[in-house]
Amino acid sequence: MNAIYANATQDSTGKAWLLNKAVSPPLGIMSLAEQTAGDNIGFDDYRGKGCVDDSGFVYKLGERFYPGHSNCPCECTEDGPVCDQPECPKLHPKCTKVEHNGCCPECKEVKNFCEYRGKTYKILEEFKPSPCEWCRCEPNNEVHCVVSDCAVPECVNPLYEPEQCCPICKNGPNCFAGTTIIPAGIEVKVDDCTICRCHNGDWWKPAQCLRRECLNGQSLS
Repeated sequence: MNAIYANATQDSTGKAWLLNKAVSPPLGIMSLAEQTAGDNIGFDDYRGKGCVDDSGFVYKLGERFYPGHSNCPCECTEDGPVCDQPECPKLHPKCTKVEHNGCCPECKEVKNFCEYRGKTYKILEEFKPSPCEWCRCEPNNEVHCVVSDCAVPECVNPLYEPEQCCPICKNGPNCFAGTTIIPAGIEVKVDDCTICRCHNGDWWKPAQCLRRECLNGQSLS
């Protein structure tokens, strides 16, 4: 048996503190070398008698248990653990929260909103992202939009007002007489010798103009 070495003296209590002296350990105490000398450590063999899980717990034949790597139950058999492998239902494609506590994953929350241009909207909610668009959040979580169909303006200089989708003619229908804009429905003298009128009141057609010769500085009345 290996000796233990230590540095010590004897104190007043009578305890022996050894000094540079080799002594054997007390009877019944194994030295570290003896404790580590054995290469083989015996374990009980449970094959055909039971099952052992990843944590070392032993289960009897016929007993059901949950191994550490799975949420599906297993049954201990003579051939080893036989685990359930159910055909799990498919998760909803819009599922946003999945729970894995059971044997099969379970959807706990389904997406019930739409996302459009960085904003969220409730199912069936209607909204206008712009003056010309009308949109709705559909039950399939998609946004369906319709763009306003504006009528053709009756003027050559339409204006777009804030919060309005379609252009407006602030001064009413008009047309071009050359480079001059004249109102529709009336004759307009564009110079001393020329009178123009919008053709049938249509803005997209050039004005019809009548030019007369002005003699001796006279002008059309």
